[in-house]
Amino acid sequence: MRGKTSRGALRWPRGTLLLDEIGDISPALQVRLLRVLQERVYEPLGSVQPVKADVRIIAATNKNLSQLVSNGQFREDLYYRINVVRLEIPPLRDRMEDIPLLVEHFIDRLNSLQGREVAGIAGDALACLMAHTFPGNIRELENIIERAFVVCHSGWIQPAHLPVQLCAPPRLDSAAPSMSSLAQVEASFLLSALRRNKWSRLETARQLGIHKTTLFRKMRSLGIQAPGAKPARPQGADGHARRNRAR
Repeated sequence: MRGKTSRGALRWPRGTLLLDEIGDISPALQVRLLRVLQERVYEPLGSVQPVKADVRIIAATNKNLSQLVSNGQFREDLYYRINVVRLEIPPLRDRMEDIPLLVEHFIDRLNSLQGREVAGIAGDALACLMAHTFPGNIRELENIIERAFVVCHSGWIQPAHLPVQLCAPPRLDSAAPSMSSLAQVEASFLLSALRRNKWSRLETARQLGIHKTTLFRKMRSLGIQAPGAKPARPQGADGHARRNRAR
């Protein structure tokens, strides 16, 4: 609502406006939006009088706007207008460690909205999610949990409550030992990170924010072996071989 200050001037509402998927708006709408951002005025539907706007604009997109500008699909002046403070959020496949937290959030929210009593997600079901690449990003994960609520009325979400394609037999190395649910989740997470980086352990360690020796130790403890890598020989056998060469 509009009001007047003590001096009689018009006081306009302030707030935040989220423009989602801004990379998909039409050229005509880009022109109108640019006017709002530059002149801070707009004309309400059915009105011929311009109205002042004092809002903060947040724009979101999953497209490369600079590339769209180069292709002539997005106005350059509008791009520079909205590209003031830029935050880049990596896709879910590049931050798999967020999956347990997001799953917990979705379960709590759906329990509250639907009046349900789902306790959480079982370890082996979580392992299925951790091994998935999520081409649909967070929306896909949310959809999967919503689907699980349809078939799981209470208790724990099990692999049977997830889409069939998510719970295919895990592609772990045959030399890997039998693992508990928690260790399997960790192994699936590391395997996913290693495959994303084409088995470059140095790049994987950098992406995960850990030291490379920590990654090597984790791989050994979980029985994860890079393709084509030779199994490490026991220390005793290695020492015996060195003594033979010395002779």
